Amino acid sequence: MVAYQTKTFPELTTHELWALYRLRTAVFVVEQTCYYQEVDDADLTATHLLGTDDQGQLVAYARLIPEQNHVRIGRVVVAKAARGNGAGRELVTTAIAAAKAHFPQATQIDIQAQAYLQSFYETFGFQPVSDVYLETGIPHLDMVLPLTQQD
Repeated sequence: MVAYQTKTFPELTTHELWALYRLRTAVFVVEQTCYYQEVDDADLTATHLLGTDDQGQLVAYARLIPEQNHVRIGRVVVAKAARGNGAGRELVTTAIAAAKAHFPQATQIDIQAQAYLQSFYETFGFQPVSDVYLETGIPHLDMVLPLTQQD
């Protein structure tokens, strides 16, 4: 069972900050052999979604970044040991709900998806709005989830 909580950057403890940087770097830099500046300024303004297991270990993470009339979900990551049991689906579902709750004025949710995950994100209602392009050497595409007043 994964327990989720959201925190702004100033609300993060030093241990939580270390854990989220450790998880993101382990997956996005080491596992995907993609060398780039993983820690960026968006961390300062994002709402951080932390998913911890029964032992209190960070196993899922995403960040919600406010932008004008929309919100961007980024750095969507599940620890290798927690994959294969629906944790990714639960994380995205929770991230969408958190984006709607924290940013009720948003008219859409944006995501920069790795291209191989396009059909996964489409199951949540995301629609592609760009062609596939390389971002840090990995094929990506931009996708949007339109929001209505009923959402």
